[in-house]
Amino acid sequence: MVELFGQPTSESKLNWADIVSSQHCPYLDRKCLKNRKSEPEISIGTCTMKYGEGDVIICPFRLLERRQIFLDCMHLLTLHEPGNELHVVSEVEIPGGNVDYFLVSVSNGKVMDFVGIELQTLDTTGTVWPERQRFLHEKGIPVKQADIDSRKPFGMNWKMTAKTILVQLHHKLTTFEHLNKHLVLVIQDHLMAYMRREFSFDHVKDAKLGDSMHFHSYGLNPASLRLQLASRHSTDVVGMELCLGLQSEAKVDLEIILTKLQSKISEKTLLKI
Repeated sequence: MVELFGQPTSESKLNWADIVSSQHCPYLDRKCLKNRKSEPEISIGTCTMKYGEGDVIICPFRLLERRQIFLDCMHLLTLHEPGNELHVVSEVEIPGGNVDYFLVSVSNGKVMDFVGIELQTLDTTGTVWPERQRFLHEKGIPVKQADIDSRKPFGMNWKMTAKTILVQLHHKLTTFEHLNKHLVLVIQDHLMAYMRREFSFDHVKDAKLGDSMHFHSYGLNPASLRLQLASRHSTDVVGMELCLGLQSEAKVDLEIILTKLQSKISEKTLLKI
């Protein structure tokens, strides 16, 4: 285990009893949302796991560190002007499903431009719970012996994670391209490398502002575990169809999304830097 409740497990001076008791997610600034199915009152808190030779992020909220991912999308707000407010609006429904976040440019309370942002980290197979409990046991925190002794493994569901998000993106991208707007997928560099290796990604080149679909991949600094932008690539609906061989979905009017964004912006959504 690399990070638990946003804290590096390599840090020996942390009070792990207090950290686990509070169940606080520093990226959401609230209780961790990753709950145990059999004990929903308990948050698992696992952000990043050691897997193979890499540190693999398994919680999408880990990507919210410093809110950097939103700043890295500002250039895609082509209608944004100095003086406009920036808002971050979560969970907006459009044809094809919900979009995790919208970065919105607002002038005098009116939406002027927006970028859709999806977060995707690796889904796991098996359970990371025994790894978590063994770590806490090593830190002197009482846990069940059965958890310590458990040899239930966990793995990374590379293929299903990648295919599922690419299919979902294609459904939503048709809407964004019709509106001449941008959709961004924020992922870790490990997942981006897998997609480029296992899917038809040769046509997905360095990012161009004119493309509707953008891929922002981030790495973790080995020493500090700080999130760092590693690469930017882009394509369009036709490019996504080359990846997956799917047909385009129905389009939606710009006014529908503008109305939904307008109703959600407030002081709470204001991006504070």
